[in-house]
Amino acid sequence: MNIAIYGAGSLGTIMGAYLSETYPVVDLIDTNKEHVTALNTNGAHVVGPDITQRVTAFLPEEITKTYDIVLLLTKQLYNPQVLPAVKSILKEDGILVSLQNGVPEEIIRQHIPSDRIIAGSVEFGATYVRPGQSRLTTDYAFLKKYALQIGELDGATTDRIVQLKEVLETIGGTEISDNLPGTKWSKLIINSAFSGLSAACNGTYGDVLDHPVLLRAAIHAMKEVLDVGHAHGIEFARMGEADLTVYSELSDIDQKMVELPQLMNSSRNLEASMLQDLRKHQPTEIDYINGVVTMYGETYGIPTPVNSMIQALVRNAQDKQEVTDFEQSVEQFKALLAVK
Repeated sequence: MNIAIYGAGSLGTIMGAYLSETYPVVDLIDTNKEHVTALNTNGAHVVGPDITQRVTAFLPEEITKTYDIVLLLTKQLYNPQVLPAVKSILKEDGILVSLQNGVPEEIIRQHIPSDRIIAGSVEFGATYVRPGQSRLTTDYAFLKKYALQIGELDGATTDRIVQLKEVLETIGGTEISDNLPGTKWSKLIINSAFSGLSAACNGTYGDVLDHPVLLRAAIHAMKEVLDVGHAHGIEFARMGEADLTVYSELSDIDQKMVELPQLMNSSRNLEASMLQDLRKHQPTEIDYINGVVTMYGETYGIPTPVNSMIQALVRNAQDKQEVTDFEQSVEQFKALLAVK
């Protein structure tokens, strides 16, 4: 079985390390030449529990073979170039596993037939350290229990998705979803609130959880995703053991401000990949994460003030090629929420 990880950055390096322990043909594909060289020379090093695993890595233009499985981890903003390239390296009966943030499957289906797509959600976090190295920022015990959710686009439990689950279990706990749109939108709740605020405030998830203004903003951002998702006909799936639909009602927000940090405790050390992009002066996925929420909010006439502010702050930082200022961002959310 030939497996490729297309977009082997922070997450892909960790996935490649664990998959390569079991499967002999796992290729890590990335556009960062220095990273590819380090992976081939020194192996994939995971900081978290510390492991180093020999891997094979390529630049996209170096690929000369086709694959049974391609795990897609690139940012959505590169899809116009990436998807034709991925299609060209898939075997005739190969499977593309869409693990991108947001809800990209409609776009992917314009390039690759639906019957060759399995979609999923990554439930753990990672930070790129240096070429060849990635830090696991989710508790290792959580990774082994809740690493990935995958599902057929029609919700069926097929032989191939059961086989794929077995493959991905070498990374960590993998669940099969019978409600893929609900799974992706549930992940969007977390991404919009915590990845969005991490980038908008230049901090970790823990920084958001520990600050009363940002924690309140996160809860309101979550409610906005639920509001627009329900208007769009989404039936939200559980995230692990959590039912996030309870954040549709905020009459007990003080209680939720106690409960949410407990729910998110295993992710305290995460930094949004969008924040990492801002630090590297690279474009972010803000329009494919919080921008999805604001877009559907406009479509259905539902206010999304917190997601709109997150999007504006990150866009502004991206345009200026700088990172956001924590205290200044806090003040803007404080004013928005009229918090004393």
